[in-house]
Amino acid sequence: MAFETPDIIEFTRVYLAVFYSMVAAFYTVRIFLMKRETSKELVFPGTRFSCTWWNHMAFRFFRVAIWMVCLIRVFFPKLDDYLGIITPLEQAGVIITGVVLLTFGFIAIVAVHFRFGNQWRSGIDPRGPKNIIENGLYQYSRNPMFCFVATAQLGFFLAIPSVFSFVCLVIGVLTLNRQAKAEEVHLLERFATEYAIYKSKVRRWV
Repeated sequence: MAFETPDIIEFTRVYLAVFYSMVAAFYTVRIFLMKRETSKELVFPGTRFSCTWWNHMAFRFFRVAIWMVCLIRVFFPKLDDYLGIITPLEQAGVIITGVVLLTFGFIAIVAVHFRFGNQWRSGIDPRGPKNIIENGLYQYSRNPMFCFVATAQLGFFLAIPSVFSFVCLVIGVLTLNRQAKAEEVHLLERFATEYAIYKSKVRRWV
């Protein structure tokens, strides 16, 4: 029996609250364990008020805002009235597609995290990285993790098609693009010839 759109909306309401709570738990635990294991700083927002600092602050703000909205929606469904729901997109097929993209994006992000191992950093580490990764997904994209973050962000927009989630999507994509460019500058300074060759062979995105 096909599920009706109201049923999908209610399922998604709970799913997103649980999902983003798990995302928050994943990053908190991962950073805590890695810091304990390596005794090194892992988060590098950059100099205060710099481009990368604003990127970091914007991402942190919207990540928390999305999590809070998803939690509050469970207990106060009327919150949807203030999110600017885009009614033509509020259909079962669209919402399910969003949930699938969101889930796939996060699973892929976790996989890339563990591909990095203890080399993973948030932001630009002035003393890193030790080398350029050119195999695996990095054969096809210079920023596979950012691609998956953007995929998850698109999924969130479709899962709750609204003005709020659209703003989150636009700000998220713009921030990812600016951060990718900033990281490329850093890598060119650190691995001038090697990264220039890699950059000429592999696209920034896909």
